[in-house]
Amino acid sequence: MTDPTQTPRRLRDPYPAYAALRSTGPVQSVPAGSSGRSSYLVTGYAEAREALSDARLSKNTAEFFADKGSRRRLHPAVAHTMLACDPPQHTRLRKLVTKAFTTGAVGELRPFISRITEGLLDRWPTGERFDFLADLAVPLPVIVICELLGVPQADRLDVQCWSAQLFSEGEPHIIDAASHSMADYMTGLIAAKRRHPARSLLDRLISARDGDDRLSEEELVSLAVLLLVAGHETTTNALGNSFLALFQHPTELDRLRAKPEKIPAALDELLRFDSAVSTATFRFTTEALTLGGTDLPAGVPVQIVLGAANRDPKQFPEPDRLALNRGAATHLAFGHGIHRCLGAPLAKAELEIALRAVLTRFPGITLAVPEEQLDWRRTRLVRGLEALPVMV
Repeated sequence: MTDPTQTPRRLRDPYPAYAALRSTGPVQSVPAGSSGRSSYLVTGYAEAREALSDARLSKNTAEFFADKGSRRRLHPAVAHTMLACDPPQHTRLRKLVTKAFTTGAVGELRPFISRITEGLLDRWPTGERFDFLADLAVPLPVIVICELLGVPQADRLDVQCWSAQLFSEGEPHIIDAASHSMADYMTGLIAAKRRHPARSLLDRLISARDGDDRLSEEELVSLAVLLLVAGHETTTNALGNSFLALFQHPTELDRLRAKPEKIPAALDELLRFDSAVSTATFRFTTEALTLGGTDLPAGVPVQIVLGAANRDPKQFPEPDRLALNRGAATHLAFGHGIHRCLGAPLAKAELEIALRAVLTRFPGITLAVPEEQLDWRRTRLVRGLEALPVMV
């Protein structure tokens, strides 16, 4: 399905296009390639929230594409993740990893996250331009999720590269090749951990696979890949988008500089304002239904645009203004319903710790280039910058 807002001209700021779409209807039919079939785009907040929790919208991609004759060659462990299935399979898989991402479990990780953050900031140069993404926003979540899963340090650059390629836009051969590289690597890592068990989350999943929890080998590899990729890609973009939003709103940035204790309360608004996940993962209707006054037939894809929903003025007045005291806890940046982002507590902890550390140690941090010179990644589903040049 093609998102009509994702043209080069609109990558920099898709929100006017989203607003225009929403003004003609919060749910509408859009062309779906050369097949002639229609797909549906959801841009309204209430409609997006409803769709995200409607069991009649399936995520079972294997079922939907079974007879479509796709030429894609995604590795099955990547194509059929926990994000691409429905209950009861989804319920069983999610239960195996939920405990690792509770607020309490993440709380135990906070000292480690703080140490990694401070170590990265120690390397920042003063008085010269550098890339905020490369020097903090990329390595921090990669190190954290790799440590949690037990990925050796020597392998982390490869993992980071394959992960970025999985989100490439318009280059299916690169995406497919990266899916095999990632799945093959994880298969090998699982075999190595079976020979030399440790105490990481991946080791615990291996124990579940080899025990009585009905986890197949493909499901084990799939869960590991999903946690690894989802555990850092979106957090990287959220960090970059958050700091850019603050640079764009200097009054709000000054408030956080003066009172960094306000950072936890500001996170929801930063996540709402420029969502790192711009579009929810694939769904399709299993039966005819009505959403936002629009009738949707059975068997059609539905694209829920989280970025558009988070700028719906019916839910968030003056949505194009960053207001850190707004109270935006109802945002959909992490989704909603049974598929709500499992790693939300970890992502928020990393965002909070990084924001506090940067603004405390480098209160004079500034954008080092005009905003119009920034390039946005052409990626699938997520929204993020290629680089964020700053000075401290």
